[in-house]
Amino acid sequence: MTPATNPLVAFGAGKVILLGEHSVVYGYPALAGPLSFGVTARGVPARSCQLDVPATADAAQKRLMRKAFARAARMVGEPKVKVTLEARLPLSAGLGSSAALAVATSRVLLQAAGQVPTAKATARLAWEMEQEFHGTPSGVDHTTSAEEKLILYRRVQGPSGVTGRAREVKSPRVLSVVVALAGARSPTKVTVGALRERQARWPERYRRLFAQVGRLVTEASKAVEAGDLEGLGDAMNVNQGLLAALGLSSPPLEEMVYRLRELGALGAKLTGAGGDGGAVIGLFHEPAPAVVKLTAMGVRCFSSQLAGPRAV
Repeated sequence: MTPATNPLVAFGAGKVILLGEHSVVYGYPALAGPLSFGVTARGVPARSCQLDVPATADAAQKRLMRKAFARAARMVGEPKVKVTLEARLPLSAGLGSSAALAVATSRVLLQAAGQVPTAKATARLAWEMEQEFHGTPSGVDHTTSAEEKLILYRRVQGPSGVTGRAREVKSPRVLSVVVALAGARSPTKVTVGALRERQARWPERYRRLFAQVGRLVTEASKAVEAGDLEGLGDAMNVNQGLLAALGLSSPPLEEMVYRLRELGALGAKLTGAGGDGGAVIGLFHEPAPAVVKLTAMGVRCFSSQLAGPRAV
């Protein structure tokens, strides 16, 4: 398929981190899964390689998107295609919206350049865009989106720079979460920067906390593979306590965590950067009733299956 014959369409999934955000930046593992919501990119023939930036983006976002797109386009020879984007994912909520955009865009660019958009090729190109968006990202967001699987991810420092290693974590049971938004999210750079300052001031204390999160991630991945959703939920609850200890939670996020637990969540925690607000996830056997109740309360929320057997 080429843009000269048919429009190109590609999807990039959003993501949630079940356990391990923040500590993943320091080399510890994270457990992350793809959402059913994300970003769709479409490509049509054009005189030059160009991105139709969404009108809803502000001036700074538009500049960043164009810069990231140009970087990725150069990597594949700037094929003559015009790319448009459609997002069905809350933006700037800790759900990997920039990675979803990068993955969807990369898949269209690869197709337009006559290349096969494999997960590996897509991740490599999306990584270039993510570096423009975030500077030094952990890599977990775009890897999860490109793989479209529940993964155990670790950032590794090699001789040629930072790389990511991921392996699929398979679940014999349906693994579904409710994603609920709470509060007004702080900029990721502010939240991450404040944590980095504390970590630099008291390195041994924070190293112990990060290491404990890393052990929880390993235990949680084993629970998933054993079909032990209760064990996974408990690990999520403990991880939330450690995130609060790291100074990453807030009253709006804590209130939503406890609301999800009251609705029957096996485990609930913030996902993503945290701070004054953002996304909170709850692990449920049956997520639909919780979504109905939360929606009636005026909470923006949705459910998504991350792993396990899927209905045909």
